[in-house]
Amino acid sequence: MKNAANKPSNQTVTTDLERRLLVMLEEKNAVIGELQQQVKSLAQQVDWFTRQVFGQKSEKRDMTDNPYQTTIADVLKTLPELPKAKEEEKQTFTVTRGKAKKNTLEGSPDDSGIRFDPSVPVEEITLSAPELKGEDKDDYDIISYKTTYRLAQRPGSHVILKYTRPVVKKKSTQVITTSVAPEAIFDKSLADVSFLAGMLLDKFLYHLPLYRQHQRLENSGIFIARSTLTNLTKRAIELLRPIYESQLRNIILSRILAIDETPIKAGKKSKGKLKTAYFWPMFGEMLEICFTFSASRSQQHLIDLLGKFKGILLSDGYSAYESYVKKCNEATLAQCWAHTRRKFDEAKKSEPECSAIALAYIGRLYDVEDAIKEQGLTGKEKVVYRQTYAKPIVDAFYGWCYEQRQRIDLVKSDLFCKALIYAQNREHGLRVFLSEADLQLDTNHVERSLRVIPMGKKNWLFSWTEVGAEHIGILQSLIVTCRMHDINPYDYLVDVLQRVDRHPANMIHELTPRVWKEKFADNPLRSDLFMRDMGLI
Repeated sequence: MKNAANKPSNQTVTTDLERRLLVMLEEKNAVIGELQQQVKSLAQQVDWFTRQVFGQKSEKRDMTDNPYQTTIADVLKTLPELPKAKEEEKQTFTVTRGKAKKNTLEGSPDDSGIRFDPSVPVEEITLSAPELKGEDKDDYDIISYKTTYRLAQRPGSHVILKYTRPVVKKKSTQVITTSVAPEAIFDKSLADVSFLAGMLLDKFLYHLPLYRQHQRLENSGIFIARSTLTNLTKRAIELLRPIYESQLRNIILSRILAIDETPIKAGKKSKGKLKTAYFWPMFGEMLEICFTFSASRSQQHLIDLLGKFKGILLSDGYSAYESYVKKCNEATLAQCWAHTRRKFDEAKKSEPECSAIALAYIGRLYDVEDAIKEQGLTGKEKVVYRQTYAKPIVDAFYGWCYEQRQRIDLVKSDLFCKALIYAQNREHGLRVFLSEADLQLDTNHVERSLRVIPMGKKNWLFSWTEVGAEHIGILQSLIVTCRMHDINPYDYLVDVLQRVDRHPANMIHELTPRVWKEKFADNPLRSDLFMRDMGLI
């Protein structure tokens, strides 16, 4: 009887078994939930990489399918509408036009579709008519000519300049003298300034590595050592370094400084491996950019370069900028709205409707900026317009972000949740543009300018030394700035390479592209080849 009393009942065993099964089921469900979240996160990563490699990289929204989505319209209907542009009074003009030409410029009067200006060399080939060679050729008269244009190309455009100098003897003294050889950029150098400028542009503007240029020279019948091209490139860039440094000093003086960073392989790390270094492009207020080089992505580069910067630093969400601004009390950090938008664009697949709402909010901010440009507002008028129409959008956007963060179904690993956190953590920096008229909404202008670096990396792949990487930054800084100011980089390089060694050191800023355009662009120094082609020598 005693053993029977101590023996557990069937009901108790069943209860314990059910409890264990429930615990095991809960643990299993928790594991399944974690695995599902990992699968979702990995699927998002695979989707991102697939888009980068094979997909469309444009972040432009496609509104053709459903341009007036009800949920988005309901969210945005409380925001103030932008004032419509005033319709100008229509005026009627009577214009008499001649017969239009098809796709031609001056100097190309036919309809071949070739467009060129008078500076392009034209070589004429005169054809004869078969009728003028027959037995009755005397019965034909030429009454006019018709012209056809064709675009042609020579295998190589390199030219050898042969300078012939007379050797004279004075009869009375029998002394023999020879006129001095024309000056070259480098003493006893084989390269004319036109070749140096062309070689630099082929390498840095058209991304043609020196070994390919060397092959092209050999195919054209010109044989020089490849090391000679390397040495000429180094020496030419070192001549231009003071101009680059002067431009950088002017950029750092800007009140608003836009900055970004992009990686580059530069310098040997170990056998078969290269170091990862960085270009830090800095964009100033006066349409100038400098690609500063650093061996790391540390904020120490900002400290060494900017010191105690006084002004507004416009950047993406990289933490080094925020850390630098905290150390530099007189600087203000402004954040880029395009990078914020990009986070929600990446979350479209996991949260299509909510991501579309976020993109619509940010799109309205860009509508405000477009309206400001159309009306030509500046200064205080621009600030007042932003406070009236952009500030309510920003307030509504962050109110919506707060509501979304309260959702219990969101986890931190989700791309949409990451986008919300990114936007909320940078709210202060994203609001700076509301009170600064000259501050742009994003750093897209910097990203457009630094495209030359990844474009170049697809061709030259890496820089063997850190000095070589610095040289890339120097040349790209001058070339990209030339393009911003609508300067022909070839004319600029031909001029400054001849001018820099004779120009006063304390006036070197006059050779930066922005100032050079005002002082020397109308009458630049030319190469001997150009002067010969123009019949001036």
